[in-house]
Amino acid sequence: MNEISLFAAFVMGLIGSGHCIVMCGGIASSLQLAAKHEKPLFIALAYNFGRLTSYAIAGMLVALLGVALAKQNTVFAHFLQILSGIFMCLLGLYLVRLTASLQWIEKIGKSLIWQHLVKFNRYFMPVDSYPKAFGYGALWGWLPCGLVYSALTWTLHADTVIEGALIMTCFALGTFPALLLTSQLSQMVGQFINHFIVRLVLGNLFVWYGIYLVIIATNKIVL
Repeated sequence: MNEISLFAAFVMGLIGSGHCIVMCGGIASSLQLAAKHEKPLFIALAYNFGRLTSYAIAGMLVALLGVALAKQNTVFAHFLQILSGIFMCLLGLYLVRLTASLQWIEKIGKSLIWQHLVKFNRYFMPVDSYPKAFGYGALWGWLPCGLVYSALTWTLHADTVIEGALIMTCFALGTFPALLLTSQLSQMVGQFINHFIVRLVLGNLFVWYGIYLVIIATNKIVL
C-alpha cells in the first residue's frame, strides 16, 4: 500500500477524533437519549457502523477513480501522492487553527452532496431501532468534513478499491473510541484533544507527515 498504511489511517482517525466529537458527538449523545427500548451502547454502535459503512463506500469510489486515472499515466499517480501530502499539511494547519484551510472543500461537499442527502433524515427519525440507527449513521457519514476528505485523498493512490475501503474503515475505527464514550467522558476527551498544546502537537504531526509524503512522491518523479 505504498507509504500509506492501515495503521496510519487508524491513528489519523484516533488523533483527529476531537474534531469528530465537535461534528458528531452531539448526535451520538442524543441517539443514546432517544433510544427508549434499546440499549444505548448498541444504538451508538449501530450508528457508528453505519458511518463506517459510508466511509468504506466513499473510499472504494475514490480509490476506483484513482486507479483508473493512475493507469493512464504513472506521473499522474505520483501527483496523487503529492496531493495527499498537501492535504495532510492543510489538515495539520486546520487542526492547529492557524488557517481555515479545509473549509472550502467542506463547502463544496455541502453543495454537491450533503444538501441533497440531508433530506432523507426523516426516514430514520425517530431513531428508535438498530436499523434506523445504522441508516442514520450511514447518512451522516456523508456530512462534509475536512478530516474525512483528507483521509479520502489517501485512497486516491490505493492499489485496489478494496484497499481504499480498508483505509477508510481503519480511519473510521480510529474515531470509534471517542464517539462511543458516554457524554461526560466524551466532553473530557474533547477538551483534552482540543487543548492548544495537544492541537499544536497533533497538527505538527500531520504537517510533517504530509511533507514526508510530498518528498517521497517527488523523488519518484525525479527518478
